Parts: sequence; structure tokens; C-alpha cells
Amino acid sequence: MIAHQRISLATMTSNEHQTEFTALIVEDDKSVSQLIRLYLAQAGFRVLAAEDGLIGLDMALNQSPDIILLDLNLPGMDGIDVCSNVRKESAVPIIMVTARVEEDDRLTGLDLGADDYVSKPFSPRELVARVNAVLRRSSKAIEKREETGNKIDAGDVVIDLERRSTAVLGDEIELTPTEFRLLAYFIEGRGRTVSRDQIIENVFGYDFSGYDRTVDTHVSNLRKKLEVANPNKQHLKTMYGVGYRFDA
Repeated sequence: MIAHQRISLATMTSNEHQTEFTALIVEDDKSVSQLIRLYLAQAGFRVLAAEDGLIGLDMALNQSPDIILLDLNLPGMDGIDVCSNVRKESAVPIIMVTARVEEDDRLTGLDLGADDYVSKPFSPRELVARVNAVLRRSSKAIEKREETGNKIDAGDVVIDLERRSTAVLGDEIELTPTEFRLLAYFIEGRGRTVSRDQIIENVFGYDFSGYDRTVDTHVSNLRKKLEVANPNKQHLKTMYGVGYRFDA
């Protein structure tokens, strides 16, 4: 498992340049890559770039970026395969940036563990805002919960907020940053039904610009991982027309 360190964004404002955050752009269109690089650099990011999926995968696994902006149509290795391989080793946040706008493409990316999806053409300023939003959700939401203690125990499921780790029946499972935040929220409110709007507000944040299916996909992915880890227990239940409930 690759160590993935993040620096707090709590003091960042729109007029401040953050430091020490590294963004990896995996994009074969040089003009698009250069545009993203320019705006991220102006926002204070250290920027890495790859024009090939295989090179991008190698950089993702060995350069320890804080966030990856990933195209789908890439030479060498398709962006879907890059995302899948990164997720086997790392929980680094991934934003897919692509011209493939069909819902199936979006859901495929989310199924593989992407945290957000931006369609081309896009506003560079909006893209930078989305990058910052994903990083905020990946750090501040967990930091806030750490104030109540490092571990939350829900029977066979235990999450360690400091290590960002999850264990089911004593065995550690791999969750994406979004799945981890979802599980922490569900466990804190176990036994209570929560709506999609409540999930968006408490897990994704006010700046979330996705849609209901995005929330459903992340919940579905989390449910599958929990059920694989413990087939005898259904932790996440769908309350049709209302939302979801976690039972310990």
C-alpha cells in the first residue's frame, strides 16, 4: 500500500496559494494538458504530466501525487485501466476529465473508484475549484471526525480515522477516500436512515456538483466491499424512496 500524505487545507482561501500539493495530469492532448497545468500552477500546485496511460500509471504509483486528473482516451493504456490499476495500490483522489459524457462512462469511472468526473469542454477555473473541493472533502471531513477519537467501532467493522484504514472481521479492506468518508458518516449515524441530500451535505460538501446516481454508485461500491469482507452481514440497506441505513 502506497503511503499517501495530505496537508490540511483548513487555512486555504481563494486568494492564497497552497504549497506542497502535487497534481498529476494524464492527458494526451498537449493543449489541454498545458491549459490545466497553467491554471493548477497558478493555484500553487506542483504539477506532473504524462501523455500516455502506461507512463501515467507509473507516475501515479511512484511519484505519490495528491490528486490525479485522468483522461479516458489515452494511448498505451486506457484511462479506465489506469484508474483500476491505481486503485489496487493507492487511495489517491482521482478526477476523470474526458469528452466521453455518456452516463455509462461516468458510472464506470465511479465504479472503479474515481472521486469526481469533469466533462470536456470545461472551464479551467471550475476545474481547479473541483480539484480543491475533492481535496477538501478528502482531508477536512476526516480531520473533523478525528476530534472525537481515532477509531470508531461498529461491531465487525472498525475504522481508524488516523490511519484512514478499515477492517472487517479483523481483516483490512481497501476503500477509496470517498468510500471511507461515506462509511465514517454511516457508522456515526448507524441505525438511522439518511437521504441522498444528507449524504451530499455531510460527505460531499456544499460544493458537490454531481448527481444522485453518483451518490448511489459510491454507496453501491461501498456495500459490495463490505459484503465481500463479510458475506453473512448486510450492513448497508436501501430504504426505497428515503435513502440508506447502516446497521451494525
